[in-house]
Amino acid sequence: MSFDVSAGTGADAYTARILLDNDPHDEPILARLRADARTEFIDGSSEFTAALQSLRPTVEPELFSEPMRWAHYPWRRSVVAVPGPQAFRRLRLDRNRNMITLAEQQRLATITVGVVGLSVGHAIAHTLAAQGLCGELRLADFDSLELSNLNRVPATVFDIGVNKAIVAARRIAELDPYLRVRVLTDGLTMDTMGGFLDGLDIAVEECDSLDIKVAIREAARARRVPVLMASSDRGLIDVERYDLEPDRPILHGLLGAIGAAELAGLSSTDKVPHVLSIIDAGRLSARGAASLVEVGRTLSTWPQVAGDIAVGAATIAEAVRRIGLRERLPSGRARIDVSHSLDNLEEPTRRPETPPPAPAAPIGPADSTPADTVAAAARSAPSGGNMQPWNIVSHNDSVTVELDPKYTSTMDVAYRGSAVAVGAATFNARVAASALGTLGPVDITEGDDGNAPLRAVVRLAAGRDDTLAALYQPMLERETNRHRGAPTQLAPAIVADLQAAAESEGGTLRLLTERPDIEEAAAVLAATDRIRYLQSRLHAEMISEVRWPGDDTSDGLDVRTLELAPSDLATLDVLRRGDVMARLAQWDAGEALGQDVTERVLSSSALGVVTFTGSALTDYARGGAAVEAVWVAAQRLGLGVQPVSPVFLYAHDDQDLAELAAEYVPQLRDLQRRFRSLTQTAASEAQALVLRFSHAPRPSLRSSRRAANRGTLGE
Repeated sequence: MSFDVSAGTGADAYTARILLDNDPHDEPILARLRADARTEFIDGSSEFTAALQSLRPTVEPELFSEPMRWAHYPWRRSVVAVPGPQAFRRLRLDRNRNMITLAEQQRLATITVGVVGLSVGHAIAHTLAAQGLCGELRLADFDSLELSNLNRVPATVFDIGVNKAIVAARRIAELDPYLRVRVLTDGLTMDTMGGFLDGLDIAVEECDSLDIKVAIREAARARRVPVLMASSDRGLIDVERYDLEPDRPILHGLLGAIGAAELAGLSSTDKVPHVLSIIDAGRLSARGAASLVEVGRTLSTWPQVAGDIAVGAATIAEAVRRIGLRERLPSGRARIDVSHSLDNLEEPTRRPETPPPAPAAPIGPADSTPADTVAAAARSAPSGGNMQPWNIVSHNDSVTVELDPKYTSTMDVAYRGSAVAVGAATFNARVAASALGTLGPVDITEGDDGNAPLRAVVRLAAGRDDTLAALYQPMLERETNRHRGAPTQLAPAIVADLQAAAESEGGTLRLLTERPDIEEAAAVLAATDRIRYLQSRLHAEMISEVRWPGDDTSDGLDVRTLELAPSDLATLDVLRRGDVMARLAQWDAGEALGQDVTERVLSSSALGVVTFTGSALTDYARGGAAVEAVWVAAQRLGLGVQPVSPVFLYAHDDQDLAELAAEYVPQLRDLQRRFRSLTQTAASEAQALVLRFSHAPRPSLRSSRRAANRGTLGE
């Protein structure tokens, strides 16, 4: 029995026959094929299985249970092993993700696209099949492939003389034997048009006949089927959304009121003005327009090149994807002009060279008054994102630290994070005043005049606290260290010193030093970091804190302080994009967004959270003083310190969590519960800050501070 039907036009001429071992109907066919010396069997089933096992995420078990099939290609005298239909599709389209998600691929697999005219249409149909943009293709062309077609049709000399639609269908079958393809080898006529268009979701028209161009659109409009067309010169793409606009004029009204019936009665000469109107002759490229003059003289027909057709195929594929997924695509025209783009090349924007780190500026000018020195010490305190949420003003006999609401952010729920920063600044002021012998009374008040939610006043008078005074130099040297470290166990004496520092300011330091606990904390912090990236407002605020070379670095985080490797720094250009994060949020993806904090926490010797009792801003300020006391103590002990506080840190209830990220309240609530339980934080306690302690190299750079505030309090 011969299976060579290459000269035929039936389905066997372009469709792979799927055969299954152990199937009573298929077994004798496979036996005859194996007995035919002219038929080659190609079995890569083990490679398919290995590739399927390597996919991420792990594929469903039922895909592995699908038995391998044999795809018989009569025109090639070959039989090829292929996975089952679901496994084949998952494996073949895996590299589409996430340009097209799995859910989107499944939706697109339900649509049917018809392509009329398989010269230009061949590249389009193959691209649609390759990207998995449809579940069925209908191809129509009456013509046979000629040698002169091979400048643009991706076929071979073996295909010359074969119907163009069959050539395209065979190539698609060799790409995907499971994709349904129907072929009309008589082309599209008035008699066959209805059957071709019925049930189509999208029609792609690439034929030469002006009569058929119009007739297809009239029939498609009656059925509310959108029509797409790509013209090769200067990348013209044409979209007619008859599904949305059933009364839309044919070809955007460029032909006026003339229809297919009237066009059929016109001579070729009389059709020329209409053709020129459709192709927008006034906007043809110079080469295209000049060639138009030569058609029939020095040129046998209108020229087309493969590169232009590839651009058209890519554009049509994107239009099909948008229609299939119900994304925005209006009717109209556009040009994807590659030549114009190459004529207008631009130099890429280069990031300025990163200058070497500058030495840390002295904490105050040499001729500072005691008040100026104390104020400068207060300004050196840490704050979230180094946004310095305060006004610090020195007077002859006092230094005042006011919480300034204009520096707040979403994570600073009810100014609690700012209150922690004010408390740290007040601690520094007390240390400096003690070292100078000018420490007087300290008053911290909340919301007393309606302008500042929190105010601390450090009076300057004769007085000294020797314990605080001894912290002056390490307080000046205190820095944030974001280097990965060596997770060396903290000595018991160091743990005791850090905890004593917190207690000296009325706080408690709860340390995680065992690896399982640190790993659990890393998982929680990574999950909250992911939410911070994916929630649009939190992400925008986080990115706004980063300062790049050339930016004003008097506040925020100089990118050099992040201690990123060159590869991670390049990745940051992607992570800072809101549109990228929005897409990851839409896909519920982005697990890798927590990788950085995971690696940093796992490289730590310990993770600590400073807690305190109470919930007022004055209590949070006390917690901030305890944080700074711990940080300065760690500096004295040679430890690197980095804050790694989670999104939920300053939230007291679900209402606070909703203000942070309403769409993530359940996840944040669970993560907060896990973290408080892990750190054994009592219900009566609040958390001021989370710190990672590491044995690491000195940081590359210290963050800068804004200049001294010379204005008026409360501004």
